[in-house]
Amino acid sequence: MNNILLVEDDLSLIEGLDFSLHKNGFQVDVARTVQETLSRLLEKKYDLLLLDLTLPDGSGFEICRKVRQTSAVPIIFLTASDEEVNIVMGLDMGGDDYITKPFKLNELISRINALLRRAGLSDTSHKELQSNGITVCLEESRVQKDGLELELTVAEYRLLCLMIQNPGTVLSRSFLLDRLWDRSGSFVDDNTLSVYIRRLRSKIEDNSEKPAYLLTVRGVGYKWNVVR
Repeated sequence: MNNILLVEDDLSLIEGLDFSLHKNGFQVDVARTVQETLSRLLEKKYDLLLLDLTLPDGSGFEICRKVRQTSAVPIIFLTASDEEVNIVMGLDMGGDDYITKPFKLNELISRINALLRRAGLSDTSHKELQSNGITVCLEESRVQKDGLELELTVAEYRLLCLMIQNPGTVLSRSFLLDRLWDRSGSFVDDNTLSVYIRRLRSKIEDNSEKPAYLLTVRGVGYKWNVVR
């Protein structure tokens, strides 16, 4: 049973989400403030976080920043705003997905299940992927560059694995969207993919402004350059 931490201060929404999540087989803890959330994270390990943006003593952004310093746990933002600036900000700081209020509970459950499936990415035929000084340990979902561990989100990790497994091959945006998310493409768009590409480059490239590994083929897609 997956453990979910729901961070929300709206009592009526908490009641509905708690009931629905339990009904779908999840163990749920609830936190209503930033401080309560940080305390719970010290006490228990969670498989996924649902973070409301607006809280009495701060914001979900603040929680995400602190969590990403030590953990790659999947994060979904719950936001009452669909403004692009908030969406991009949440993804840039390490969020994996977002859903705007009001939302359908079935859609939220689908997003949670999809994200948890991606978090369980594994390849039983190989234990490691290696390229350009980067090593991916598939059994532990850990990534190192030149011996130093990189902190990647679930989406960044999945994207990196796809690129390394297809060296020198131009992968179209539609291919990446199809492989990274549900085949229906309902939960993500091109702008979100661009955010993930930029964020991954900032972590693996020596100079993200002049990428040497993850290259853009304009009008086509992206490819993983094998640096000799």
